[in-house]
Amino acid sequence: MLQLNFTPFPVLTTERLMLRKLTVDDAPEMFFLRADPEVLKFIDREPAKSVVEAIEFINMVNKILETNEGITWAIVQKGSPKIIGNICFWNVQKDNCRAELGYVLHPDWQGMGIMTEAVQSVLKYGFSVMKLHSIEAHVHPANCSSVRVLERNGFVREAYFRENYYFRGQFLDSAVYSLLSPLP
Repeated sequence: MLQLNFTPFPVLTTERLMLRKLTVDDAPEMFFLRADPEVLKFIDREPAKSVVEAIEFINMVNKILETNEGITWAIVQKGSPKIIGNICFWNVQKDNCRAELGYVLHPDWQGMGIMTEAVQSVLKYGFSVMKLHSIEAHVHPANCSSVRVLERNGFVREAYFRENYYFRGQFLDSAVYSLLSPLP
């Protein structure tokens, strides 16, 4: 069984990025990421209605962090305090050494390899530090950009569920991608 401890918070760095803890100072950018129609195009949840909702989300993910049930990183470009996205491990199955990967990125930063870079860093942390055996990602099948990010990082489609959930008056499909640990 996994024994997780995210204290102190693990700041990750890449060539262009720093992945750090979310703070309430990030609320305006987080509100955008949780309300913008382009960001939510393939994320089936209602848009946030206020910065207060973004603060509540930040407080919720930090509570999950404190209890070692999951971890969310703010994605920032090195040298800038403003978040351009976030990435997380959630739905952690400690008994199965498995977690779900989730991420969003501001539309202005898409198509530049930013998310691929962030995912590579987080996967390394998940396998080497958290000792995950496998990581899954649920994706809207039409989200070709996200599928490409996952496939570039070695994920394979594990399942395709037809009309397995209901949102805004219709049943929708989902795909599950997974990656097994490369470590022995």
